[in-house]
Parts: sequence; structure tokens; C-alpha cells
Amino acid sequence: MQSNDVPAVPGALTAEQCRQTARSISAAQESSGALPWFSGGHTDPWDHVESAMALLAAGFREEAEAAYGWLIRTQRSDGSWPMQSRNGVVEDDGADSNFCAYPAVAVWHHYLITGDREFAAEMWPAVRAALDFVVDMQAPSGEIYWARGAATGEVVTDALVTGNSSIHHSLYCGLRLAELTDDPQPEWEFAKYLLGHAIRRHPESFTQKNEYSMDWYYPILGGAVRGGAAAGRIGERWDDFVVDGLGIRCVDHRPWVTGAETCELVLALDAMGETDRGRQQFAAMQHLRDPDGSYWTGLVYADGKRWPVERTTWTGGAVILAADALSRTTPGNGIFRDAELPVGLPVGDDRCGQHCQASGSPV
Repeated sequence: MQSNDVPAVPGALTAEQCRQTARSISAAQESSGALPWFSGGHTDPWDHVESAMALLAAGFREEAEAAYGWLIRTQRSDGSWPMQSRNGVVEDDGADSNFCAYPAVAVWHHYLITGDREFAAEMWPAVRAALDFVVDMQAPSGEIYWARGAATGEVVTDALVTGNSSIHHSLYCGLRLAELTDDPQPEWEFAKYLLGHAIRRHPESFTQKNEYSMDWYYPILGGAVRGGAAAGRIGERWDDFVVDGLGIRCVDHRPWVTGAETCELVLALDAMGETDRGRQQFAAMQHLRDPDGSYWTGLVYADGKRWPVERTTWTGGAVILAADALSRTTPGNGIFRDAELPVGLPVGDDRCGQHCQASGSPV
């Protein structure tokens, strides 16, 4: 592979440094294909997928596909995955709706980069079953509930802004895959519609966690909020979360900056067209880089201590995906930027309202 095939951001990350970060992620991969948080740590489906996407963006296709093989082998008959496992042993058998939705993003990302229709077709049944499981957890007012217990099937009726925004993106990618495989899923179109409307217009439908930066930028990252509304949202709380020269706080009232959240903000800024500001934040978080190419999760800047004392695969994964978006390197670099594009039903809230009223569904 040539260096110009690998994401690089001048002044912040070279192509070789990007490869080194990918190697640090693959070094933690287990023989099953699982990508735990770190060697010996636990695995959850969402962060596993984030790391696998980064491996592919950096040219580690074999390792990425091994990770997707793990998804196939561990998916349950209802389409879900356990929330958490360690070394092949399930530690939490509940199902998180966002965790189960996110493989759709990974499979669409794989297709964008490789153009491999056969692989997409092989993964499609798993994606379809997972998104059917997720859509079944949607409330009549559009939000999607957080979790379902594996033993009882009981739904936890909290709905989270961050998780729902990510699901919005997953539905977009799932619908693209449905087009690719010629297997239309009109119920997902309607679900995405209702969900986007709830995120934009009905904050009361969600459990409020305004102190977390993810609830600030994720509606933009997931494609539900863009344009002037996105600019206003980012501007309103910029000073609450952004720490000059260090990245962004995870929680607004704590002196703790985190690398993955900073890189996700970079992706959101890039999706808004604020790429220069994204580059600034990308450069600011590089203090979390370890000499081996991995990234520390965060820094308590009040006392200069890294916390938690761990270098997480998904932080390195977020770095690579942000570098790809900023550098426009791989064909998958726009997967977050494109999340607002229409699929099936029209995107405007007014037309959504007309459609909902015509169908008898709540607006």
C-alpha cells in the first residue's frame, strides 16, 4: 500500500503514524476476531465496529473482515448482540439498541471502500435482522428505546439522544445497503423519518443528559441536524466543552478531555462544512498519543494525569476515521458527512408531518 492510500492530516498525523495506530488496534484483536477495548478488556459491539472501520480505512482489510466475522458468529437469533463480553464469555446479556444498529454503518463503510458487493450480500442478513430488532423498539412518537433484557425481553423505556442519533445514521446506512442488495425496507424509511423528527423537534422524548458533550454534537454527527440548526447548536455550547489546545470535555463541569469525543466532534464539524475548525481540534487532541501509536482515553488537565489509565482501541479508531474525513483519503471518508442525505421518504419536517398525518401516525 502506498502512503497516499492511508489517511494523513498535515501537521497532526502522518500516514505512517496512522498505520502505527492501526497496528496498535490490531495488536489487541483476539483470535475470534473480537476487538476489545484493550488487550484483556471487554468487547462491546459498537466499539468493536468503530475499531474495525478504522482498520479498514488504514488498509488492514483482513483484520477488519475478521472483526465482521465475529459479528456474524455472535449474533443471536433475534438479531441482537450481548452488550458486553470478555474472552468469549458474555458478561452482560442485555441488548443495547444503538450497539445492535451500528454494524449497518460498518458494512456500508466496507462497501464504500472496497466496492465488494459479495461481502455486503454476505453481511446483509445480519444487518437486516439487527435493524429489524432495533426498529421494533421504536416508540410511537419516534424515539427508540435504549435496551431490552435478554432473559425477559422487557424494554428499558429510556431513550438517549446520543444513541438515537447514532441509530439515525445506522438506518441511513442500512437503507443504502437495502438499495444495494435490492431488498427494500420501507418500514426503516418510516422509522428513520420519525426518529429524525423526534431528535429535531421533540427533546422532551429523550432522557436529558445535557452535561455530556456527546448529546451536544451527536445529532449533527448522525445526520438528523444540519445547516443553520447545527451551527447554532455547536455555537451555543462551544465554550462549555472545548478546551483550547487540548480537545473537548466529556462532561461540561469536569476538567477532563477525551480523545474519542474530540475526534467525533471533528467528524461533526467536517459534516457541517467546518473542516478548518475540525483540523484544529484534531491537532489539539494529539497530546493523547502514545509512542506506540495507541491513544490514551483522556486527560484530567487540572492535574495533568491520564484517566482512565488505559489506551483504548476505539479512541485510536476515532482518530483514524477523523483523519480520513479531514483528508478525504478513502472512498469511505464521507460516511458521516453523507448521513443527512435523503433515502426514500422526503427529508423536510413539513413533508414528514404530512406523511405522518396521512398514515395516522403521531407527528
